Amino acid sequence: MNNFTISQLAQFSGVKAHTIRMWEQRHNALQPHRSEGNTRYYDNQQLRRLLNIVSLQENGRRISELCAMSDQELFKQLKEQAGLEPDLPGENFYISQLLAAGMTYDTFHFEKILAHCLLRYGMKQTYTEVVYPMLQRFGLLWVTNELPPAQEHFISNLLRQKLYPAIDSLPPAKADASSWLLFLPENEFHDLGLLMTDYLLRLQGQKTLYLGSNVPLASVASAAGDWEPQNLLFFLVHRDSPENIEGFLQSLQELLPQTPMTLISSPGLVQEVNFPSGLNRLHSLPELEQLLKNNNK
Repeated sequence: MNNFTISQLAQFSGVKAHTIRMWEQRHNALQPHRSEGNTRYYDNQQLRRLLNIVSLQENGRRISELCAMSDQELFKQLKEQAGLEPDLPGENFYISQLLAAGMTYDTFHFEKILAHCLLRYGMKQTYTEVVYPMLQRFGLLWVTNELPPAQEHFISNLLRQKLYPAIDSLPPAKADASSWLLFLPENEFHDLGLLMTDYLLRLQGQKTLYLGSNVPLASVASAAGDWEPQNLLFFLVHRDSPENIEGFLQSLQELLPQTPMTLISSPGLVQEVNFPSGLNRLHSLPELEQLLKNNNK
């Protein structure tokens, strides 16, 4: 994709659209293109420039100074800033730089920034305070159609490559730990949120059985019958009719009436759904972390 609206720039950068326009007018930060219909749009280079400006500005640099720099000067400053000394950047710096690398297919820079995060914060804080907010800003936890397929596949697969060894590196759960069966229903393929959930649950010492995406109800019931989990957790990721969602939830509860169930979904995807009683509904992974903390008190 090489054609972004200002609202998309605002989403990816975390900077409000009117602030971006002000930076353009006062400091010539970006130079938008014009379509044949005179609509403003931005390309990959300008998106990365904005993310680089935001990365440095969030660490105390003056916006007028940054906007006057060339792209090459900005990147030189970023390389120095990411060197971990003497003035360490904050989480937003890393989020913006991972976004910039992901949007421009820059595998080397993505892996370098992520390695710096792991060195500075450790595994847990990196995934909860950098990777998860990045996924939210990208819109990769839910199907939003904000990204073109090629970039979405590139970023998603790059993150999966990092999540799998992170999950594998965690110690096995104790025999008496709570058990969770994780899955995505049929026709749900957007599994980054479910992978993050697997990581966070195992990080908390929980036992997990990860079935993955596009799992038929019969397979869920079979696995639950064999493994007897204490909890069932699933995501609803793409938009569907309230009637279809309600039918799925009813069928799931009929198959596993004694198993507590937790659903994680974006509020906008399920706002008109009538949920059955006893279903625990969450909207984010931080809410899941809080639930686990409360249960362990």
